[in-house]
Amino acid sequence: MAHELLLETSFIYDKSVNERFPTVGVIGAGQLARMMVAPASTLGINLLLFAQSADDSAAQINSHVIGDFTDLEALKSFAARCDVITFEHELVPLPVIKGLEAAGVRVYPASSAFVYSQDKAEMRKKLVNYQAPAWKVITATSEVDQYPLIAKAISGGYDGRGVWKINSQDELAEVLKHTPKLLIEELISFDSEIAVMVARSPHGQATSWAPTQTVQEDGICTMTITPAPCISDEIAELAQKLALDIAAEVGVIGVMAVEMFVKGDHLFINELAMRPHNSGHWTIDGSRTSQFEQHLRAILDLPLGEPAMTHEYAVMGNILGGDKTDMYRPYLHLMARNPDLKFHQYKKEVRKGRKIGHVTAIGSDLLQLTTDVQHARDYMSGAIDE
Repeated sequence: MAHELLLETSFIYDKSVNERFPTVGVIGAGQLARMMVAPASTLGINLLLFAQSADDSAAQINSHVIGDFTDLEALKSFAARCDVITFEHELVPLPVIKGLEAAGVRVYPASSAFVYSQDKAEMRKKLVNYQAPAWKVITATSEVDQYPLIAKAISGGYDGRGVWKINSQDELAEVLKHTPKLLIEELISFDSEIAVMVARSPHGQATSWAPTQTVQEDGICTMTITPAPCISDEIAELAQKLALDIAAEVGVIGVMAVEMFVKGDHLFINELAMRPHNSGHWTIDGSRTSQFEQHLRAILDLPLGEPAMTHEYAVMGNILGGDKTDMYRPYLHLMARNPDLKFHQYKKEVRKGRKIGHVTAIGSDLLQLTTDVQHARDYMSGAIDE
């Protein structure tokens, strides 16, 4: 049958080991699910993944089943083995999520919140009372009379994909050929970009981590710096309040990232991500409670953990695929040069520009931390020769 689940024999799942500890089902088995494995293990929580392949990042190290995340019947069978279902990506079709809910499955975040990370137009409508770039949805070039602008695919875009800077009607026409419905946004000449990670539980407890500055290259986040040095304490407090207010307004359960543009003393809401997020990876090494542990606590309605930082600064750098394919050999140089660096490998096939891991440095000397992280990024990608 199309919805049959294939069990991986390398991991034997036995719910009878301890019935008192819940089983969390995660749809998706990429690096975000991989980084959820350690805190789940520490808490004694059973983690079961719904993977596309046994080679998926998290499937390599955790109990999983393999199936099609668009197949409602397959997901119902999977959910029957779990106490609660959550996500590590935003690709599960909304009707499928609603189908799980209709079958009585506890799904967090719920479809009523998840839609705002899947559909950028719905997100803009929901957050109409928050400052944001001017926007509208279009299907023809005749609906636009000012350039340049930002065009976004309404769903499915990430890491620079599905986002275009448009300078002319001809460029817009070209994009409309393959994406016939677009969200058009005002091009804001912002000073910096930040993200605020928040967590919220079913009974309404909510926490927020310090705002993070995100450094982008070609639409891909290459580095984060926490707390964001580009903003004042007053703006940081405002950013956290906005993120917490939005979390309550959309009714998210779990961890959420609120991405914002900073221009002077103004904050513009950019996008939402209803799951652990790249801008929160620093929390593994730099916070008392990581975003991955907090997500588990939140969806299980456990008291939330302390989000305070463990050091003055935390700098995280994404390792992007480059000329090197051996990600182990660079340890010899990098660990000797800086024993304080923390490495996180996703064990994904190395491809040009693909996120294959990250490295974090924590401490009090921000210049030194950013220098060390950038060196590690360059060395592991092959930008610096051995």
